[in-house]
Order: sequence, then structure tokens, then C-alpha cells
Amino acid sequence: MLDLLHIDKTFHHGTANETTLFSDFSLTIARGEFVAVVGSNGSGKTTVLNLISGSLLPDHGQVLLDGEDMTNRPPYRRARRIGRVYQDPALGTVPHMTIRENLALAENKGKPYGLSLCLSRKKNAYYRELVAELGLGLEEKMDIPVSLLSGGQRQALSLLMSTLTPVDLLLLDEHTAALDPKTADRVMALTERIVREKGITTLMVTHNLRYAVEYGDRICMFHAGKILLDRGGEEKKATRVDDLLSLFQSISIECGN
Repeated sequence: MLDLLHIDKTFHHGTANETTLFSDFSLTIARGEFVAVVGSNGSGKTTVLNLISGSLLPDHGQVLLDGEDMTNRPPYRRARRIGRVYQDPALGTVPHMTIRENLALAENKGKPYGLSLCLSRKKNAYYRELVAELGLGLEEKMDIPVSLLSGGQRQALSLLMSTLTPVDLLLLDEHTAALDPKTADRVMALTERIVREKGITTLMVTHNLRYAVEYGDRICMFHAGKILLDRGGEEKKATRVDDLLSLFQSISIECGN
């Protein structure tokens, strides 16, 4: 279970640009739940991911993972329990290293190792089998630099790497936004399969309203640091893209846009 409790976050303290985004903000995600988060730019979606991963610290409040206080833990300590896939396909892999080497690094996350040991021959067949399941033909490209892969191939590899070791939470930061529609659909189908097969608690930030409606157990809409809509179960299943568009439009009118 993930708990964000009474979070306060203000940017640019003491300056003319001081902005309070979160004030007494709380969010709870049940273990194994797949939550899609939508909202306009500046609504707090990515900031929430950064607070969870540790790249930002709250001014006040707590971040708990299965009851364990993660609030002041450095990002590298949290990474042992939290996987993250970014919008930019280049951020989730080491571009000058091969597919095989990237998988070896991901599998040994948080462990002491030398590269010569983690690239043992016994692992070769295992890694080939893993990437073959992606259905992208990467098993025939195990020894080429990741920089030569397409964006969709790299993002699929990033998704695989982020869940290669057991993680308690997966953060998806607009992970299909930089892909063409066909590749994005393929990556989303792969996301659904991995999340369901491994039962990973997942928080997915997306601007794609169709994905937010079609995938996951719950949908939340953020606006100005608050949760404007929160639907799960049958209510979420009944939600349509037009419902979200109507809500976006009403927000825009209220804001004078």
C-alpha cells in the first residue's frame, strides 16, 4: 500500500514566484491497484511521482510504502522497491551498453557486483527469453548498443528492466507520450500484461485519456494540487473519455481559458 499523508509542497520559497502546489494533500493506493492519473499541466501529476521516488522532498507530510516511512530516504534507497519508466525512452537505459548489459545491470540493482560476473553465460538464454516475450525481435539484437534501438523498443526494454527485480511500486511517467500511436498501443498492452502478471502496485501519469479510461482499476484527475475526480470499480468502468473531456472543459472555463 502507498500512502501520501498530509503533503505540503511549495516551490520558490521567499521569492516573487513562490507557488504552493500541495496543501494537506493525501492519496492512498491499495496493494496491487493500477491507478491512472490525468490532469492539465501544472496540476501536480509528475510532482507526485517525484515525491514518491525521492527526487523531491515534501515540506511537510509523509510518504509511506507498506507502512514504511520513505519520506527522507534518498532516491537510490527507494529504487530498491520502486521502479520508474520515464517519458523519454533514453532515460531508462544506458545507451552505449548492449541490451544484454542493460538487463544485467537491472537484474543486479542494489547488489554489489562486477560486470564480468553479471554477464555470465548462464544468463544469456534467460535474457533472450525475457526480451523474446516483448514480441519486438530484440532477442536477435542482444549485443547491439541500446542507442541503436527505436524509441518504442527502448521504452519496452525500460519497462522490462524496471520490473526485472521484484518491486513494490511501479511509476509510469507519461511513458507512451513520445511514441507513435501504434507503438504506444503496443507498449500499453505490454504494460498491462506485466502489471497484471506480477501484481505490481502501479501509478500511471498520462495525457492520453483513452488509456486512462481503458487501463487500470482506478482513475484520478488532478487540478491545482487537488484530486478533482477519483473513480474505481464499476464507477471507473463506466467512465468514458467524453466524461473526462467535459470535466476538463469546465475547469478551463472556471480558470478563464
